[in-house]
Amino acid sequence: MMRTYAGHSTAEKSNELYRSNLAKGQTGLSVAFDLPTQTGYDPDHVLAHGEVGKVGVPVSHLGDMRTLMKGIPLGEMNTSMTINATAAWLLALYIVAAEEQGVPASKLQGTTQNDIVKEFLARGTYAFPPEPSMRLIADMIAYTVTEVPRWNPINICSYHLQEAGATPVQEIAYALSNAIAVLDAARERVSQELMGKVFARMSFFVNAGVRFIEEHAKLRAMAILWEQIGRERYGVEDPKHLLFRYGVQVNSLGLTEQQPENNVQRIVLEALAVTLGRNARARAIQLPAWNEALGLPRPWDQQWSLRIQQVLAYETDLLEYPDIFEGSKVMDGLVEELLEGARAEMAVVAEHGGAVEAVAYMKAALVDSHRERIRRIETGEQVVVGLNRFTETEPSPLASGEDGGILTVDPGVEEQAREAIARWRAERDQAAVDRALAELARVAADPSENIMPATIAAARAGATTGEWAQTLRDVFGEYRAPTGVGEATAGAGGRGQVELDEVRESVEELSEQLGRTLKILVGKPGLDGHSNGAEQIAVRARDAGMDVVYDGIRLTPAQIAKSALDEGVHVIGLSILSGSHRELIPAVMDALREVGVDVPVVVGGIIPEADVEPLKRCGVAAVYTPKDFDLTRIMGDIVALVARAHDVPVAALRA
Repeated sequence: MMRTYAGHSTAEKSNELYRSNLAKGQTGLSVAFDLPTQTGYDPDHVLAHGEVGKVGVPVSHLGDMRTLMKGIPLGEMNTSMTINATAAWLLALYIVAAEEQGVPASKLQGTTQNDIVKEFLARGTYAFPPEPSMRLIADMIAYTVTEVPRWNPINICSYHLQEAGATPVQEIAYALSNAIAVLDAARERVSQELMGKVFARMSFFVNAGVRFIEEHAKLRAMAILWEQIGRERYGVEDPKHLLFRYGVQVNSLGLTEQQPENNVQRIVLEALAVTLGRNARARAIQLPAWNEALGLPRPWDQQWSLRIQQVLAYETDLLEYPDIFEGSKVMDGLVEELLEGARAEMAVVAEHGGAVEAVAYMKAALVDSHRERIRRIETGEQVVVGLNRFTETEPSPLASGEDGGILTVDPGVEEQAREAIARWRAERDQAAVDRALAELARVAADPSENIMPATIAAARAGATTGEWAQTLRDVFGEYRAPTGVGEATAGAGGRGQVELDEVRESVEELSEQLGRTLKILVGKPGLDGHSNGAEQIAVRARDAGMDVVYDGIRLTPAQIAKSALDEGVHVIGLSILSGSHRELIPAVMDALREVGVDVPVVVGGIIPEADVEPLKRCGVAAVYTPKDFDLTRIMGDIVALVARAHDVPVAALRA
């Protein structure tokens, strides 16, 4: 199955992109939804500002799903939807849209990611607390196993764990512990006779990094452990049910902004990890584009990624032989090493009460692992070509066009979406929507009932994504996941410690002159849940001796401004990776001025060069992008900014 992860701007534009990709030889759809859709907000909600259509397609109601799938035969298509907190809702919209095409739910094929524990740990698009979130997943599994039997109701997603810093052992252990928590919840909703089918519909979505021999061993180890779990814990006996079924997107964490053309060979090598050995080969592959460290890929960039798969599949002899690693002493030894480490780490998670109860433990462990990865890159122990070695380069012609080598979403998309949802609400049968949402609330309050029928009825009636989610928020409550920053251990010594000690000395000197410890607020405005960078900045600032205020993700500009005022911070660091910086950063600056906070503001994220000067004109003091990998140097810059703002000389900085 060949896919590209795609969707942006509007349902109409995304539909055009899907049909174009299918015409080029893509064999399945992989739908990227925008952040409001993923987190359960309509385009006119305050938290949706700046985020509509940026990292995916907005789907606010049945009309959007109809448009998104127009002309695509859903009875024949295999559709993967990267959706978690609102997975039940998006599947309901897909089921009703298929019905309108004359396709019964029993014929639908595809996958909803639906992995909420991973969202608590790594990606941040959660909406409800852990217990009701797990109930939603279990209800979807119980419903689909009989009503949509060809659908994968969950895709345990270790991909984002690696993006958050997981080692191979952690990726195996946390993903499989998560799967056990889901299966235990599902077992309470279905009979034992159905557990084999439930187990068979569990799929995985994994990451494959550039150390592709180790990555292949990881997948062989996961397959061995998965079969063992099925047989021993759930009594599954059918060999077909016990297969480890996974799709993959190769690593985006290792893509570089510097010399971005190097990303192409990285992607090819990473694809080998999941294709070389037949006994552990991926069922479906989607490859990132070479320019994802710069911004949104264009259709041509996605075509290039598709062509990489097609060359591997049709021009090489990769698929023609039995498993080429069978009998390899090197591979067998590496697999055994990973099995031993993963079993030990799974035991630790079990001691914490299982994956749901162990979220705080796993989050802190991931923050620590990611910090260690960054330290290795900073010190040169881990070579990244073009980033910390072989940095001399010719200008890249790939990124030199008028568009900067990326796709820019029309800023008018958000206003269009606001107008469109207002029309949808005005033209629908409001009484029918009210009845459907009231029934949804009743079912949600009764844990003995399955929530899927009421969800499908609400989709059919014309409810919106925000209305469905708000109804459940009213019943289930809301939740803020742990950040892992407070629990992270102190930084290790070794190479790089001298530089950190120098920054700590400057922090101490400046703090003495300020009369209190230098305090930084690290803020995540908007709906961007990719918090890895913000967490590492917060941890490094703490290790440098600063007081750190970090409240996690999903904050409005007004909330950030109030926190800055209440905490009396000396500097603010804002992190945005969703492309919404052009709207949200000025909004934060305005909010700070309104409450009278006048401190230096620095911004980090995936920010095109063309946007740097506009951000500085609106008052931002410094902008950092993925090329700025030396966090200790950034800490030194921040100390200097605060010193200048207070007109205070710092001897340690001059030295």
